[in-house]
Amino acid sequence: MAIRTITVPVKDLDAATALYTKLLGTEPYMSSPYYVGFRPEGSPEVGLNPHGDLATGPITYFHVDDINATVTALTAAGATVEQEPRDVGGGGLTAHLRDGDGNIIGLFQGSDA
Repeated sequence: MAIRTITVPVKDLDAATALYTKLLGTEPYMSSPYYVGFRPEGSPEVGLNPHGDLATGPITYFHVDDINATVTALTAAGATVEQEPRDVGGGGLTAHLRDGDGNIIGLFQGSDA
């Protein structure tokens, strides 16, 4: 599993977009009211989520081929499910688990899986 996306919860999407454009040195490849995505060269995608939980902080998403099988394997290894797999649009699915120390693990399955 590769780390391919880090999603940052934000309150002000426009202000955060301006800041992360400067920080990452690239324009967003996607900009919508529910997600702004950046693909800086040589780095994981950075996404801004205006509906994310600020208290949780950024979530690192591991891209997987089969989200349900991965959830099953990780819960068998001791993780707990925070959010069951759900459709986030465009055929993508996300799930959130917590490790034994309470850290969030994000899973993402793309529409091509």
